[in-house]
Amino acid sequence: MTRDEFLAAALRNLNNEFIVDELFALALPDAWLVSGCLVQTVWNIKTGRNVDHGISDYDVFYFDADTSWEAEDAVIRTLAKHFAKLGVTVEVRNQARVHLWYTQKHGLPYPPLHGSTEGIDRFLTKNTRVGIRRTQDGYDVYAPDGFDDAANLIVRPNPGANFSAENYEKKAARWKALWPEVTVLGVE
Repeated sequence: MTRDEFLAAALRNLNNEFIVDELFALALPDAWLVSGCLVQTVWNIKTGRNVDHGISDYDVFYFDADTSWEAEDAVIRTLAKHFAKLGVTVEVRNQARVHLWYTQKHGLPYPPLHGSTEGIDRFLTKNTRVGIRRTQDGYDVYAPDGFDDAANLIVRPNPGANFSAENYEKKAARWKALWPEVTVLGVE
């Protein structure tokens, strides 16, 4: 699957398209729509399901040097108003402040990041290490592992930073129940 094929498939989910358009219009710094909502849309197209089947939420990453909870909460509230009419859950996180709470919540170290794509790099699975955003000239697509796993319905662990075998197994089991066609690879 090429970058353009992936992008076209991801944007067939009108929620994905609306979210990236709104992020562009709002000019949120270093804002990306990321992860499962993109890959799962591709899976749904590949398996003949509705484009939004099984998608539990839509993840938005942005990067703002203001790491106060108040600043992030203001962005979360603003975006909640913009996305309310979609009737879906949109999870918004400032990647500049994840290190402030991640260790306490998950028990794993998390160094400060320098941009949203570094947050994408830290995802539990390689197949979901993707993000898209609108630009003046079209779209940026970030996918350090490419698109083959998404196209071939493969769930592959990202055993680098923040990996938890327990969390991987839970996530993979949920996905396998929703998309029995996926192939879940074990931890290497």
